[in-house]
Amino acid sequence: MIRIFIDADACPVKDEIYRVAGRHKLTSYVVSNSWLRLPQSPLIEQVVVDDGFDAADNWIADNCGPKDVIITSDIPLADRCLKVGSTVLGPTGKPFTNASIGMKLAMRDLNTHLRDTGEISGYNASFTKKDRSNFLNALENTIQKLKRS
Repeated sequence: MIRIFIDADACPVKDEIYRVAGRHKLTSYVVSNSWLRLPQSPLIEQVVVDDGFDAADNWIADNCGPKDVIITSDIPLADRCLKVGSTVLGPTGKPFTNASIGMKLAMRDLNTHLRDTGEISGYNASFTKKDRSNFLNALENTIQKLKRS
């Protein structure tokens, strides 16, 4: 059975996930450090973890497995989930893969260092309508592919 795990604290595509997951009758686990207002559905389960460092990430990594879809922009979490065979998508629809995760981790560390030394500022580009559309397509295609395998 395919399940969807959402790293929910800063996820801009939760409503889109609920819609696609509902259409496929898949359970979504909405994991966060605090209570969130969610739609009433037997397919949506809220998981509130303590405020500990990486508590939500740890819960997702400890509970996901093959055939699960993880939605996160957190690169170290994506790496942990890939190692157990999960499929991982960013909120823009770009997949994290075993082939790309090493470079993403290295770039994350480099950018952190450059921000810390004042060489660069800012973090992420703004989220666009095209990103939302790309995500919807990627999630639908991912679920279809997992159902076929």
